[in-house]
Amino acid sequence: MHDTDNAACEEICLHPEMIRAARAEALTEADARELAEVFKILGDPTRVKMLQALSRRELCVCDIAAVVGMGQSAVSHQLRLLRGARLVKYRREGRMAWYSLDDDHITVLMAQGIEHIKHR
Repeated sequence: MHDTDNAACEEICLHPEMIRAARAEALTEADARELAEVFKILGDPTRVKMLQALSRRELCVCDIAAVVGMGQSAVSHQLRLLRGARLVKYRREGRMAWYSLDDDHITVLMAQGIEHIKHR
């Protein structure tokens, strides 16, 4: 059990070496902003469902719409956001647009997120 009522230090005592190490390992401001944007994009249940489906297989817009129970126009809008965040990519095959995850990092991120929520 966590003591959430007393989560602060009871006395102020800085540890300069730990502070220096943490600062040296800290994200740059630009990287922190970009990572926050990725998590912001992942903050929408519909987009998470879309990414989970795409983590299993490449799907066309029609199929994604059917999976998440939305219209193609709404799905296309969400896919534009996911593409902008470099989470998905697409390829054209005739008149069809096929979507997949941008790279294996997204698959790992999704798998770890799912593992984290199941680990309760």
